[in-house]
Amino acid sequence: MIFTSMRRPRIAAAFVAAVLFSAPVPAQTTDPAPEPDAEANIRFGPLSLKSAIALTNMGVDTNVFNQADADHPQSDFTMTVSPATDVWLRMGRTWVTGMVGIDWVYYNKFASERAANSALRIGVERTFNRLAVNGNARRLSTRDRPGYEIDARSQRFETQYDGEATLRVLSKTRVGATVFRRRTLFDEDAVFREANLSRELDRTSSGTGFVMRHDLTPLTAVSLDVTRERERFVVSQFRDSDSTRIVGGATFQPLALISGTASVGIRQFDPVPADVPAFTGVVTAVNLSYSLLGITRFGLEATRDIQYSFEFTQPYYLESGVTGAVQQQVFGPFDALARIGTRGLAYADRLGAAVAFSNRHDRVNTIGLGAGYRMGTDKRLGFTIDRQHRTSTVPGYSYTGLRFWLSVTYET
Repeated sequence: MIFTSMRRPRIAAAFVAAVLFSAPVPAQTTDPAPEPDAEANIRFGPLSLKSAIALTNMGVDTNVFNQADADHPQSDFTMTVSPATDVWLRMGRTWVTGMVGIDWVYYNKFASERAANSALRIGVERTFNRLAVNGNARRLSTRDRPGYEIDARSQRFETQYDGEATLRVLSKTRVGATVFRRRTLFDEDAVFREANLSRELDRTSSGTGFVMRHDLTPLTAVSLDVTRERERFVVSQFRDSDSTRIVGGATFQPLALISGTASVGIRQFDPVPADVPAFTGVVTAVNLSYSLLGITRFGLEATRDIQYSFEFTQPYYLESGVTGAVQQQVFGPFDALARIGTRGLAYADRLGAAVAFSNRHDRVNTIGLGAGYRMGTDKRLGFTIDRQHRTSTVPGYSYTGLRFWLSVTYET
């Protein structure tokens, strides 16, 4: 289960920041599994915290609204300040965890694009002799693009509750059940290309599933998840659907040589209306990084899954893409980085509908270059140039944008 990020269209940039700006990590060992608060940098008895603040995107966006060349794209100075804190509180065999993250987004000329976004999470984990249970509550309030399709920065709110209970059946193997419920709401006045996003995309998602997890090493685990999901829309009920997922995955702890998560499986997507085509196919979610000799770091982010569209005649699309990144220490504290990515949006036509552009397929390509200077182990100054180009068969949907900015990251 994935809780939507605060800046979905900036996944690639956030991915590069998380993968490339982190310090090199040691190889896997046979030591005991790390405690949940192993990454904390502040401790007060049973209370642990990890705080960081980043000044990102301090520069120029040459196409603020992702407009086509014929529409005369407008540029502006922008910057984002992002403080975030993770919290762990240990009470015997119970862990209370939390996260608070804020984005203050500033645009100089276009005040309409300014925002104060927030993401909150609180969770509880309890381990008994063989039984382990955990639950989380999450809240997202953001005014940003909800995906690669919609270019408007629209206010939306997401709340999610999820839980898991697993029973240890072997020394390194657990089986159990999962449950989640998520609600997505757009501002009632949010409009993109004459479509009211609240009417089109407000929905409730819920699901239950079976899970099996096996610890290969203290830092590496594999899993099998079988989940039944249900999506119900408030107004646009022609988008209602049920899905079954069978997904295998692997998790590598941050202290491992390879870190991150990877999953691949099958999704059977069954729309409730008969005039919306079904989908059965492979889905993936990969976010991995690898450190070579402590001086070169590689990153890979890949995704393939169904996303809902605001279009009436094409209610969903298959989004698939991959982004690769590499950071190389040049000399001393100086480093250079490069990334390249592509993402495709393949739309499904409603059966019998008068579709203006049938079998539509949009593509977004990105390329970025940058350099950085590390000031100790917890601070980095970087400069990045990023180009994004979208092509579409729909007139006015293609665009090119260039952004160049300074960034500073600092862990307290």
